[in-house]
Formats: sequence, C-alpha cells, structure tokens
Amino acid sequence: MLSAHGLTCVRGDRRLFSNLDLSIKAGEWLHVRGENGAGKTSLLRLLAGLAQPADGEIRWCGETIANAEDYRRNLLFFGHHGALKEDLTALENLEFAAAMDGAQLPLEAALRALQRFGLKGREQLPVRVLSAGQKRRVMLARIATRNASLWILDEPFTALDVKAVDLLSTLISDHVTSGGMAILTSHQTMPIPGGRVVQL
Repeated sequence: MLSAHGLTCVRGDRRLFSNLDLSIKAGEWLHVRGENGAGKTSLLRLLAGLAQPADGEIRWCGETIANAEDYRRNLLFFGHHGALKEDLTALENLEFAAAMDGAQLPLEAALRALQRFGLKGREQLPVRVLSAGQKRRVMLARIATRNASLWILDEPFTALDVKAVDLLSTLISDHVTSGGMAILTSHQTMPIPGGRVVQL
C-alpha cells in the first residue's frame, strides 16, 4: 500500500496544496484532477520520490519511501514528456529502460509490445524520426513490458489516437484487475472502470 500523510507542496513562493492525505492499495487506481497549475504533476513527482514535500510524509507498506529500496523496484513512473533516448531505436529504448530498471526483457517480449502498440516495421528506427504519437507509443510499450506493481502516469493519454487510447485503457484496467495499482492525471474522461478521484 502507498499512503501520503499531510503533504504540502510549495513551488517558489506559491503553495500548490497542503495537508493532502491519500492512500491506494492493490487493485485500486486514483485519478488526480485539477486546473492547470494546481499541482498535479508536482504531486506525482512527490509520490514517485523525484521531489521532496515541504511538509508531510509518503509511505510504502508503512515505511517512508526515502528508505524503501523495495519501493523503487515496484515503481514505474511515466513522465509527461517521456524519457526516450532520441538516438536509440524504439527496440533499443525498451532494452535500455529494462537494463536501467535491472529487469530482464526477452527480445520477443519487446518486439511483441512494440507491435501491440502499432510500431511493427518501426522497431529499428531511431526514435528521433518518429512522430510525437509514435514516441508516446514507444513509452506505452515500455509500460507494457515493465513488471512493477505501482504505475504513476502523468498525462499518459496525450498525443494518442483513439486506438492507442483504447489500448492504454485496457492495459491500465488489466493491471489494476490483476492486483496492480495506478495513479494518473488526465484532462480527459477516463475510459477505465472504477477508480477514485483526488481533486486538487
């Protein structure tokens, strides 16, 4: 279980939110909502351990995430801008990400994920020549191949066409149904059943 207690986030001289509590356990997902500038991305970065709150604490299975090596092994963070290496191919990006995560990724599994997200025939192209939507699909293939129990996804539906939105929705839904957890932001109505809203 992931829980946040009394979180306060300050950017510059502006307080984005304060005294925020939330929790999520296996089989649940949260939809973080709010106006632009409300602190949605900042909250996800706090939960992913990429930034520190001005006040409050985040715990994974009762232990603060600052000391939880197990938390980092079980976390997948999908940032708004993505973290692709432009000079690597789509396939090499998946292999590189797996190596950075210390995970095993068989070649067949990587190719299958890229094909699932409509990148058949583009596996060996440098990411820099792909369209914005195709780059997002490479990131989605990374999600599909990463064995992590908690997914933190910042605007994952951006730049996706209708088919890719359906694929990602199914991916998230299957992950949660199988006992995973997901926390995500989106300006869109979520085509995923269940879930709870965290309003900033």
